[in-house]
Amino acid sequence: MKYSVDKQEKYAVFSLEVENLNSLIAPDLKSEFLMMRNSGVTNMILDLGAVNFVDSSGLSAILTGNRLWSADGTFILTGVKSENIKKLITISKLDSILNIIPTVAESVDFVFMEDIERELNGEADSDV
Repeated sequence: MKYSVDKQEKYAVFSLEVENLNSLIAPDLKSEFLMMRNSGVTNMILDLGAVNFVDSSGLSAILTGNRLWSADGTFILTGVKSENIKKLITISKLDSILNIIPTVAESVDFVFMEDIERELNGEADSDV
C-alpha cells in the first residue's frame, strides 16, 4: 500500500496513493489507523484524492477510522473526487455519519474549530 503521512501537532493527514481502496488495501489501512491512534494522533484526515474506487472492504476501513477517532477526536474524509465513490457513500448513507470536506486545507480548519469547541464544552462542563 502506497501512502504518505503528514503528522502535525493536532492532526495527521493520511494520503492514500493508490487508485483502488479494496480488499487488498483495507486490512493494511486499518492496521495503520490503529497504530497511529495508539501513537497519540488525536485527529485524522484521510485524503482520497488519488483514489478512484472503493469497495465494501474499503468502506469498512474508512468506518474503522471514523470509529477510532470519533470518541474524543475528529475523523475527516477529504479529496473525494470520484463520482463512483460519492455515489457509494450516498447510497450507503455514510454521508450522514462521516465528516466529508472537499480539501485538506478546509479539513485542517475544521479540526481546529472542533478542538476549540471541545475545549469550550469541557470548560462549560467543569463549571457545572
